[in-house]
Amino acid sequence: MKRLLPILACAALALITGCGPSESKPGTSAPGGPAPAGKKLSIALLPKSKGNQYFVNVKKGADKAAAELGIELIFDGPTNTDPAKQNEIVENWITLGVDVIAAACENRDGIATALKKAQAKGIKVLTYDSDTTPDARSFFVNQATAQGIGYTLMDTAAKLCGEEGEFAIITATLTAANMNEWRKNIEARLKEKYPKMKLVDTKPCDDQKDKAQQETANLLGAYPNLKCVMAICSPAVPGAAEAVKQAGKAGKVKVLGLGLPNENKAYVKSGVTQAVILWKVEDLGYLTLHAAAALAKGELKPGATSYKAGPLGELKIEGTDILLGQPFVFTKDNIEQFDF
Repeated sequence: MKRLLPILACAALALITGCGPSESKPGTSAPGGPAPAGKKLSIALLPKSKGNQYFVNVKKGADKAAAELGIELIFDGPTNTDPAKQNEIVENWITLGVDVIAAACENRDGIATALKKAQAKGIKVLTYDSDTTPDARSFFVNQATAQGIGYTLMDTAAKLCGEEGEFAIITATLTAANMNEWRKNIEARLKEKYPKMKLVDTKPCDDQKDKAQQETANLLGAYPNLKCVMAICSPAVPGAAEAVKQAGKAGKVKVLGLGLPNENKAYVKSGVTQAVILWKVEDLGYLTLHAAAALAKGELKPGATSYKAGPLGELKIEGTDILLGQPFVFTKDNIEQFDF
Protein backbone atom coordinates (compact mmCIF):
# COMPACT_ATOMS: atom_id res chain seq x y z
CA MET A 1 0.00 0.00 0.00
CA LYS A 2 2.83 2.42 0.86
CA ARG A 3 4.35 1.87 -2.57
CA LEU A 4 1.03 2.82 -4.20
CA LEU A 5 0.74 6.20 -2.48
CA PRO A 6 3.29 8.11 -4.64
CA ILE A 7 1.69 6.71 -7.78
CA LEU A 8 -1.79 7.79 -6.66
CA ALA A 9 -0.50 11.24 -5.67
CA CYS A 10 1.12 11.73 -9.07
CA ALA A 11 -2.04 10.70 -10.87
CA ALA A 12 -4.08 13.14 -8.80
CA LEU A 13 -1.71 15.99 -9.62
CA ALA A 14 -1.94 15.19 -13.32
CA LEU A 15 -5.71 15.54 -13.14
CA ILE A 16 -5.50 18.79 -11.15
CA THR A 17 -3.18 20.43 -13.70
CA GLY A 18 -5.34 19.37 -16.62
CA CYS A 19 -2.76 17.01 -18.10
CA GLY A 20 -3.60 13.49 -19.04
CA PRO A 21 -2.64 10.50 -16.91
CA SER A 22 0.86 9.08 -17.11
CA GLU A 23 0.15 6.83 -20.07
CA SER A 24 -0.73 9.88 -22.21
CA LYS A 25 2.91 10.99 -22.14
CA PRO A 26 4.91 7.81 -22.58
CA GLY A 27 7.87 9.56 -24.16
CA THR A 28 8.86 11.68 -21.17
CA SER A 29 12.44 11.02 -20.19
CA ALA A 30 13.87 11.00 -16.70
CA PRO A 31 14.01 14.61 -15.48
CA GLY A 32 17.11 16.40 -16.75
CA GLY A 33 18.26 13.57 -19.00
CA PRO A 34 17.94 13.39 -22.78
CA ALA A 35 14.79 11.77 -24.07
CA PRO A 36 15.28 8.21 -25.35
CA ALA A 37 15.23 7.74 -29.11
CA GLY A 38 11.73 8.18 -30.50
CA LYS A 39 10.46 9.68 -27.25
CA LYS A 40 8.99 13.14 -26.81
CA LEU A 41 10.43 15.84 -24.58
CA SER A 42 7.90 17.36 -22.18
CA ILE A 43 8.22 21.14 -21.86
CA ALA A 44 6.04 23.05 -19.40
CA LEU A 45 5.33 26.67 -20.34
CA LEU A 46 4.26 28.99 -17.51
CA PRO A 47 2.62 32.35 -18.34
CA LYS A 48 2.00 35.14 -15.85
CA SER A 49 -1.70 34.72 -16.50
CA LYS A 50 -3.17 32.36 -19.07
CA GLY A 51 -6.17 34.61 -19.78
CA ASN A 52 -3.95 37.50 -20.94
CA GLN A 53 -4.12 37.76 -24.77
CA TYR A 54 -0.39 38.43 -24.84
CA PHE A 55 0.32 34.96 -23.44
CA VAL A 56 -2.35 33.40 -25.66
CA ASN A 57 -0.24 34.64 -28.58
CA VAL A 58 2.95 33.41 -26.92
CA LYS A 59 1.35 29.96 -26.82
CA LYS A 60 0.53 30.10 -30.55
CA GLY A 61 4.23 30.43 -31.31
CA ALA A 62 5.08 27.73 -28.77
CA ASP A 63 2.51 25.39 -30.33
CA LYS A 64 4.14 25.88 -33.73
CA ALA A 65 7.60 25.03 -32.40
CA ALA A 66 6.26 22.04 -30.45
CA ALA A 67 4.65 20.63 -33.59
CA GLU A 68 7.79 21.11 -35.66
CA LEU A 69 10.11 19.60 -33.06
CA GLY A 70 7.85 16.78 -31.83
CA ILE A 71 7.60 18.17 -28.30
CA GLU A 72 4.85 17.62 -25.75
CA LEU A 73 3.86 21.12 -24.65
CA ILE A 74 2.16 21.61 -21.28
CA PHE A 75 0.69 25.10 -20.81
CA ASP A 76 -0.73 26.25 -17.49
CA GLY A 77 -0.77 29.37 -15.35
CA PRO A 78 -2.86 31.49 -13.00
CA THR A 79 -6.15 32.89 -14.27
CA ASN A 80 -4.99 36.28 -13.06
CA THR A 81 -1.53 37.37 -11.95
CA ASP A 82 -0.78 35.36 -8.80
CA PRO A 83 2.83 34.57 -7.77
CA ALA A 84 1.72 31.97 -5.23
CA LYS A 85 -0.26 30.10 -7.91
CA GLN A 86 2.79 30.12 -10.18
CA ASN A 87 4.81 28.46 -7.41
CA GLU A 88 2.09 25.85 -6.93
CA ILE A 89 2.09 24.99 -10.63
CA VAL A 90 5.88 24.65 -10.68
CA GLU A 91 5.70 22.29 -7.69
CA ASN A 92 3.14 20.18 -9.58
CA TRP A 93 5.42 19.99 -12.60
CA ILE A 94 8.33 18.91 -10.40
CA THR A 95 6.20 16.04 -9.12
CA LEU A 96 5.16 15.12 -12.67
CA GLY A 97 8.81 15.07 -13.74
CA VAL A 98 8.69 17.25 -16.85
CA ASP A 99 11.93 17.68 -18.81
CA VAL A 100 11.99 21.49 -18.98
CA ILE A 101 10.17 24.36 -17.29
CA ALA A 102 9.99 27.69 -19.15
CA ALA A 103 8.58 30.41 -16.90
CA ALA A 104 7.46 34.02 -17.27
CA CYS A 105 8.01 35.11 -13.67
CA GLU A 106 5.53 37.38 -11.94
CA ASN A 107 7.73 37.72 -8.85
CA ARG A 108 11.45 37.51 -9.60
CA ASP A 109 12.54 36.38 -6.14
CA GLY A 110 9.34 34.66 -5.06
CA ILE A 111 9.51 31.93 -7.70
CA ALA A 112 13.27 31.36 -7.45
CA THR A 113 13.06 28.77 -4.67
CA ALA A 114 10.64 26.57 -6.61
CA LEU A 115 12.70 26.84 -9.81
CA LYS A 116 15.91 25.98 -7.96
CA LYS A 117 14.13 22.96 -6.52
CA ALA A 118 13.25 21.91 -10.06
CA GLN A 119 16.89 22.24 -11.07
CA ALA A 120 17.96 20.14 -8.10
CA LYS A 121 15.60 17.42 -9.35
CA GLY A 122 17.34 17.46 -12.74
CA ILE A 123 14.71 19.51 -14.57
CA LYS A 124 16.10 22.11 -16.97
CA VAL A 125 14.84 25.65 -16.35
CA LEU A 126 14.79 28.75 -18.48
CA THR A 127 12.72 31.92 -18.29
CA TYR A 128 11.10 34.14 -20.90
CA ASP A 129 9.37 37.53 -20.94
CA SER A 130 10.18 38.18 -17.25
CA ASP A 131 13.23 36.80 -15.49
CA THR A 132 14.00 35.25 -12.10
CA THR A 133 17.33 35.27 -10.25
CA PRO A 134 20.21 34.01 -12.45
CA ASP A 135 20.91 30.98 -10.21
CA ALA A 136 17.34 29.71 -10.68
CA ARG A 137 17.57 29.18 -14.46
CA SER A 138 20.05 28.49 -17.25
CA PHE A 139 18.95 31.08 -19.83
CA PHE A 140 16.51 33.97 -20.16
CA VAL A 141 14.71 34.35 -23.50
CA ASN A 142 14.54 38.13 -23.68
CA GLN A 143 12.10 39.79 -26.07
CA ALA A 144 14.36 42.86 -26.11
CA THR A 145 16.79 44.42 -23.67
CA ALA A 146 15.29 46.32 -20.76
CA GLN A 147 17.19 49.39 -21.92
CA GLY A 148 15.87 49.07 -25.47
CA ILE A 149 12.28 48.84 -24.25
CA GLY A 150 12.56 51.56 -21.62
CA TYR A 151 14.34 53.99 -23.92
CA THR A 152 11.89 53.39 -26.79
CA LEU A 153 8.92 54.02 -24.49
CA MET A 154 10.41 57.21 -23.05
CA ASP A 155 11.63 58.56 -26.39
CA THR A 156 8.22 57.94 -27.98
CA ALA A 157 6.39 59.60 -25.09
CA ALA A 158 8.71 62.61 -25.27
CA LYS A 159 8.14 62.97 -29.00
CA LEU A 160 4.36 62.86 -28.53
CA CYS A 161 4.51 65.48 -25.76
CA GLY A 162 6.95 67.86 -27.37
CA GLU A 163 9.49 66.88 -24.69
CA GLU A 164 7.63 68.63 -21.87
CA GLY A 165 4.77 68.06 -19.45
CA GLU A 166 3.43 65.50 -16.99
CA PHE A 167 2.97 61.81 -17.69
CA ALA A 168 1.95 58.71 -15.72
CA ILE A 169 2.65 54.99 -16.00
CA ILE A 170 0.20 52.09 -15.76
CA THR A 171 2.02 48.85 -14.97
CA ALA A 172 0.78 45.31 -14.30
CA THR A 173 1.97 44.92 -10.71
CA LEU A 174 4.64 46.61 -8.62
CA THR A 175 6.48 43.28 -8.28
CA ALA A 176 6.67 42.36 -12.00
CA ALA A 177 10.41 41.91 -12.57
CA ASN A 178 10.50 42.82 -16.25
CA MET A 179 8.33 45.92 -15.83
CA ASN A 180 10.41 47.12 -12.90
CA GLU A 181 13.49 46.90 -15.12
CA TRP A 182 11.69 48.79 -17.89
CA ARG A 183 10.63 51.47 -15.41
CA LYS A 184 14.23 51.90 -14.22
CA ASN A 185 15.30 52.53 -17.79
CA ILE A 186 12.33 54.81 -18.50
CA GLU A 187 13.33 56.91 -15.49
CA ALA A 188 17.02 56.85 -16.43
CA ARG A 189 16.21 58.09 -19.94
CA LEU A 190 13.86 60.73 -18.50
CA LYS A 191 16.60 62.06 -16.23
CA GLU A 192 19.22 61.95 -19.00
CA LYS A 193 17.33 63.58 -21.87
CA TYR A 194 14.03 65.16 -20.89
CA PRO A 195 14.34 67.66 -17.99
CA LYS A 196 11.04 69.35 -18.86
CA MET A 197 9.03 66.16 -18.48
CA LYS A 198 7.79 64.85 -15.12
CA LEU A 199 6.63 61.36 -14.09
CA VAL A 200 3.81 62.14 -11.65
CA ASP A 201 2.54 58.66 -10.72
CA THR A 202 2.74 54.90 -11.36
CA LYS A 203 -0.32 52.71 -10.84
CA PRO A 204 -0.73 48.89 -11.05
CA CYS A 205 -3.67 47.34 -12.91
CA ASP A 206 -3.07 43.64 -12.08
CA ASP A 207 -2.94 42.84 -15.81
CA GLN A 208 -6.63 43.74 -16.14
CA LYS A 209 -8.06 46.08 -18.78
CA ASP A 210 -10.97 47.25 -16.60
CA LYS A 211 -8.69 48.13 -13.70
CA ALA A 212 -6.32 49.95 -16.07
CA GLN A 213 -9.28 51.96 -17.34
CA GLN A 214 -10.31 52.88 -13.79
CA GLU A 215 -6.76 53.79 -12.73
CA THR A 216 -6.37 55.98 -15.82
CA ALA A 217 -9.67 57.72 -15.06
CA ASN A 218 -8.38 58.37 -11.53
CA LEU A 219 -5.14 59.78 -12.91
CA LEU A 220 -7.01 62.11 -15.27
CA GLY A 221 -8.96 63.45 -12.31
CA ALA A 222 -5.95 63.79 -10.03
CA TYR A 223 -3.66 65.44 -12.58
CA PRO A 224 -5.57 67.91 -14.77
CA ASN A 225 -2.38 68.84 -16.66
CA LEU A 226 -1.52 65.23 -17.55
CA LYS A 227 -0.26 65.07 -21.13
CA CYS A 228 0.44 61.36 -21.56
CA VAL A 229 -0.39 57.91 -20.19
CA MET A 230 2.25 55.22 -20.72
CA ALA A 231 0.84 51.70 -20.32
CA ILE A 232 3.55 49.04 -19.99
CA CYS A 233 1.49 45.83 -19.91
CA SER A 234 -0.70 44.72 -22.79
CA PRO A 235 -4.18 44.90 -21.14
CA ALA A 236 -3.41 48.40 -19.87
CA VAL A 237 -3.06 50.00 -23.32
CA PRO A 238 -6.70 49.60 -24.46
CA GLY A 239 -7.82 50.18 -20.87
CA ALA A 240 -6.04 53.54 -20.73
CA ALA A 241 -7.30 54.45 -24.19
CA GLU A 242 -10.91 53.77 -23.23
CA ALA A 243 -10.59 56.00 -20.16
CA VAL A 244 -9.12 58.84 -22.22
CA LYS A 245 -11.84 58.42 -24.84
CA GLN A 246 -14.67 58.45 -22.28
CA ALA A 247 -13.18 61.52 -20.61
CA GLY A 248 -13.36 63.35 -23.94
CA LYS A 249 -9.59 63.89 -23.97
CA ALA A 250 -8.64 61.93 -27.10
CA GLY A 251 -5.65 63.63 -28.69
CA LYS A 252 -5.23 65.99 -25.74
CA VAL A 253 -3.87 63.24 -23.48
CA LYS A 254 -1.59 60.98 -25.50
CA VAL A 255 -1.71 57.20 -25.01
CA LEU A 256 1.12 54.80 -25.77
CA GLY A 257 2.33 51.50 -24.44
CA LEU A 258 3.35 47.91 -24.86
CA GLY A 259 0.51 45.96 -26.43
CA LEU A 260 -0.79 43.81 -29.26
CA PRO A 261 -1.66 45.56 -32.55
CA ASN A 262 -5.02 43.80 -32.94
CA GLU A 263 -6.18 44.85 -29.45
CA ASN A 264 -5.41 48.50 -30.19
CA LYS A 265 -6.14 49.06 -33.89
CA ALA A 266 -9.49 50.77 -33.33
CA TYR A 267 -7.99 53.20 -30.81
CA VAL A 268 -4.96 53.89 -33.02
CA LYS A 269 -7.04 54.46 -36.15
CA SER A 270 -9.40 56.81 -34.29
CA GLY A 271 -6.51 58.83 -32.84
CA VAL A 272 -7.02 57.92 -29.17
CA THR A 273 -3.80 55.88 -28.98
CA GLN A 274 -0.78 57.31 -30.76
CA ALA A 275 1.74 54.46 -30.51
CA VAL A 276 1.85 50.78 -29.62
CA ILE A 277 5.28 49.29 -28.94
CA LEU A 278 6.01 45.58 -28.94
CA TRP A 279 7.88 42.70 -30.50
CA LYS A 280 6.50 39.75 -32.46
CA VAL A 281 4.88 37.88 -29.58
CA GLU A 282 4.39 34.56 -31.38
CA ASP A 283 8.11 34.61 -32.19
CA LEU A 284 8.83 34.90 -28.45
CA GLY A 285 6.84 31.70 -27.80
CA TYR A 286 8.48 29.96 -30.75
CA LEU A 287 11.98 30.91 -29.60
CA THR A 288 11.27 29.89 -26.00
CA LEU A 289 10.20 26.36 -27.00
CA HIS A 290 13.05 26.06 -29.46
CA ALA A 291 15.61 27.08 -26.84
CA ALA A 292 14.02 24.85 -24.18
CA ALA A 293 14.33 21.81 -26.46
CA ALA A 294 17.96 22.64 -27.26
CA LEU A 295 18.72 23.05 -23.56
CA ALA A 296 17.19 19.64 -22.78
CA LYS A 297 19.16 17.98 -25.57
CA GLY A 298 22.45 19.56 -24.54
CA GLU A 299 22.63 21.62 -27.74
CA LEU A 300 22.41 24.95 -25.89
CA LYS A 301 25.21 25.26 -23.34
CA PRO A 302 26.60 27.91 -20.95
CA GLY A 303 28.99 30.24 -22.72
CA ALA A 304 27.16 30.18 -26.06
CA THR A 305 27.20 33.55 -27.86
CA SER A 306 24.55 32.81 -30.48
CA TYR A 307 21.67 30.46 -31.14
CA LYS A 308 19.93 29.48 -34.37
CA ALA A 309 16.20 29.08 -33.90
CA GLY A 310 14.81 27.67 -37.14
CA PRO A 311 13.31 30.36 -39.39
CA LEU A 312 14.13 33.08 -36.84
CA GLY A 313 17.76 32.64 -37.83
CA GLU A 314 20.89 33.33 -35.81
CA LEU A 315 20.13 35.22 -32.60
CA LYS A 316 22.59 36.90 -30.27
CA ILE A 317 23.19 35.69 -26.71
CA GLU A 318 24.46 38.28 -24.24
CA GLY A 319 25.64 36.48 -21.12
CA THR A 320 22.68 34.18 -20.49
CA ASP A 321 20.12 36.34 -22.33
CA ILE A 322 18.90 35.04 -25.70
CA LEU A 323 17.77 38.19 -27.52
CA LEU A 324 14.76 38.12 -29.81
CA GLY A 325 15.39 41.62 -31.17
CA GLN A 326 14.54 45.32 -30.90
CA PRO A 327 11.07 46.66 -30.04
CA PHE A 328 8.91 47.96 -32.90
CA VAL A 329 6.62 51.02 -32.88
CA PHE A 330 3.15 50.52 -34.39
CA THR A 331 1.37 53.72 -35.46
CA LYS A 332 -1.61 54.73 -37.60
CA ASP A 333 0.70 54.60 -40.63
CA ASN A 334 1.71 50.94 -40.29
CA ILE A 335 -0.53 49.07 -37.84
CA GLU A 336 -2.82 47.66 -40.56
CA GLN A 337 0.12 45.69 -41.92
CA PHE A 338 0.15 43.42 -38.84
CA ASP A 339 -2.30 40.77 -37.65
CA PHE A 340 -1.55 39.50 -34.13
